[in-house]
Formats: sequence, C-alpha cells, structure tokens
Amino acid sequence: MDPKSQRVKLNDGHFIPVLGFGTYAPPEVPKSEALEVTKFAIEAGFRHIDSAHLYQNEEQVGQAIRSKIADGTVKREDIFYTSKLWSTSLRPELVRPALEKSLNNLQLDYVDLYIIHFPVALKPGETLFPTDENGKPIFDSVDLCRTWEALEKCKDAGLTKSIGVSNFNHKQLEKILNKPGLKYKPVCNQVECHPYFNQSKLLDFCKSHDIVLVAYGALGSQRLKEWVNPNLPFLLEDPVLSAIAKKHKQTPALVALRYQIQRGVVVLAKSYNKKRIKENIQVFDFELTLEDMKAIDGLNSNIRYYDFQQAVDHPEYPYSEEY
Repeated sequence: MDPKSQRVKLNDGHFIPVLGFGTYAPPEVPKSEALEVTKFAIEAGFRHIDSAHLYQNEEQVGQAIRSKIADGTVKREDIFYTSKLWSTSLRPELVRPALEKSLNNLQLDYVDLYIIHFPVALKPGETLFPTDENGKPIFDSVDLCRTWEALEKCKDAGLTKSIGVSNFNHKQLEKILNKPGLKYKPVCNQVECHPYFNQSKLLDFCKSHDIVLVAYGALGSQRLKEWVNPNLPFLLEDPVLSAIAKKHKQTPALVALRYQIQRGVVVLAKSYNKKRIKENIQVFDFELTLEDMKAIDGLNSNIRYYDFQQAVDHPEYPYSEEY
C-alpha cells in the first residue's frame, strides 16, 4: 500500500495524510538530529510532518523538508506540514507574528496546518514557560474566539492552508463552533489518544462536526520526567496489544497505530529511531479484525500521560471536563 495515498479530506477541502511523523524530542536530544530523522522519515515515505514553535526545532525540520524538495524526493505540495501557535502568543495581535516567525525559521512560504497548541494562555514574551518567583506559571487571559479570528486571517492571507486546535475539550470546541460570524471551522483537534485513553466521546463529538481527531502520544509516551507520571504502565508492553501483534506478525506499536487509522483518527508516530521510523510506515500492510478492534477498545482506562498539571488553575485548563 502506498502510504502517500492514504489521506482524509478536511472540512475546508484540503487533504491530510492519515499517518504523520511527530518531530518532538526532549531538550537533551541535539537539534541536528531533528534534521537527520525528518529527512529519513520523508525518504521512508512519510508526507505529513508535525512540529511546533514550542519544540524549538522548526529550523532543522524546515531544512530537512527543503533538502528533500531540492533533491527531487518530493515537491512542496506533497508535504503536509503542521505548526502550532504557542500559549505565549494567544493574544490576537501576536498570532500572525508568531506564524511568520515559524515560517521564517522553516524558510517556507506557508504551512499546511496551523493550530492553537494549548488553550491556556501564558504571559507573552520570549520565555516559553514564564514563571513567578515560586515557579508557578504566569497566566494570561485571552478570549480564544478572538485568537481564532486571528487564525482565520492567517488562512485568508495564505500563510496557512488550514487552521485547527489542539488539546481542546468539547466545550472549548463548541465555543468556537458557535461563535457569531465564524468564517472557518477548526479542521482538527490534536489530542493525546491511545488504547489506554481512546477519547471515544471526544472522537464522536468531533466526527459529528466534521472535525478530524489527530492523535499524539499514540504509542503511550516517552518517559519525560517533567511531563509524565513515571508510575503509569507502559502501553507497548500491554499483553492484549502484544497478543494481537503476534497474531498479525507485527509489533505492538504498529497495532496501536493501525487501531487509530481504522477508527478514522489521523495518527502521529513519533520516533527518532530509524529502524522504527521505517517500521511505522508499514501500518498500511495489514488490517485489524473487528474482534481485534473490540479487544483494543476494552483497554481504555482513562490513563492520560500528559496532563499538564501546572496549568490546572487556569480557567481554560481543558482536562477538567470529561471529554
């Protein structure tokens, strides 16, 4: 199966490849690696590349994309690139400058998708995580509907083809969908989603509004001590996933990715390991049965690896809602 042809139509008429390559790496990984692995992912067949201002690697990721265009591997229109608006730039007047900064780092004329990274606004400035003298985050208060209007203008200006959100709950999505004078609906909501946290209610909500759910953390999580509770179980060691993987002669990671694609979720596979990057593209080579899907559905146990507890006191903290 040619992975490049597996795409989903967004509500604005553009198409998003169902399998994406996630480029986030913890700070200790040298930035030069982002360049190498992104080039490798494109060579392996990935056409959907996901990054963000927060990841501080857009310069390298952009370089990788441009070098694969220059050597004839792909054309710009073959690549679907996502960037994200960070929380320190949610004020409407900061949105376009933030996107322009990303484009400048990438050295690209446009991104395919620009999304609000997280609904919690932080104090504007160069510091990505502004904190007070007690180490508590310094919040900002912004009307997300105004932020959304600034994204709509970026789309009209041709700086991004599509616009969406990330880490929004259904009430925050509803606020935008019901906004008077709404010009463009969000095309997607990118959220943590995996067999231990399958987001079935949010998925149903998004589908009913023609919004694509994009899954990050689809393979569980990297053990990042500042983000993730170390006592949570390892998804990829789950006996049910392992048994299904064995039956199909695949890996548990591929089963977890395939599960999402079969439920109509666009899935990001994040790996800086070349062997696994090559392996993840094989998600199109097999199919899970209805029984497999039911068994994986049964693993849902509301385990959220990334809960961003630091922001729990902000009125827009998204995870206090059930979905």
